[in-house]
Amino acid sequence: MDDFKHQIYSQIAQIPFGKVSTYGDIARFAGFPGYARHVGKLLGQLPEGSTLPWFRVINSQGKISQQGDDFLRQRQCLIADGIEVSATGRVALKRYRWDGFPEA
Repeated sequence: MDDFKHQIYSQIAQIPFGKVSTYGDIARFAGFPGYARHVGKLLGQLPEGSTLPWFRVINSQGKISQQGDDFLRQRQCLIADGIEVSATGRVALKRYRWDGFPEA
């Protein structure tokens, strides 16, 4: 696995239960600022059944970027994670955004 994938997956794996991060935050935490779109592309290529908490990554406006069934699946995963999500897929970033530091 190349360094970019490894760093991105490593950051996503650290997002704690009940928190979200943005594509841009994940890219920045991994040492690749400005690569938010690449994070989204990488997540879109995850194999079926991956245990990576991909659903905890949303866009910088605090919304789910997915559409259709993928939108519904991500919204349900976030709700199951204890995160309040509006019907339009909005999450309160001020309340749920992960700061990139491991939980104590």
